[in-house]
Amino acid sequence: MGKKIKIQIAKEFRKNPTLSEKIMWNVLKNRNFCNLKFKRQYVIQGFIVDFYCPKLKLAIEIDGEIHKYQLKDDVERQKIIESENIKFFRIKSKEVENDLKNVLEKLKRFIK
Repeated sequence: MGKKIKIQIAKEFRKNPTLSEKIMWNVLKNRNFCNLKFKRQYVIQGFIVDFYCPKLKLAIEIDGEIHKYQLKDDVERQKIIESENIKFFRIKSKEVENDLKNVLEKLKRFIK
């Protein structure tokens, strides 16, 4: 799949975010979180990550139900992205939806 197609898919994902992505984006957008710039549905090495902070080289992935069935692919994808010296922060969608405060504390600790 070409880069232009991946970018188009990422744009579509931005238009139809999951509940947990909406919640998280409301915190991350406009430098609301630790004054850091985040991008959403960002393409790295041909893969789309939920959120990306260029300054920290940090990818944030929110794992929903579908991730139970694609664990092997997720691990391989993460290894490829991490080979670019990008750190990965994974969180479950239910955690974002049910305990956002704790998620943000975990993210702050991870960044530091």
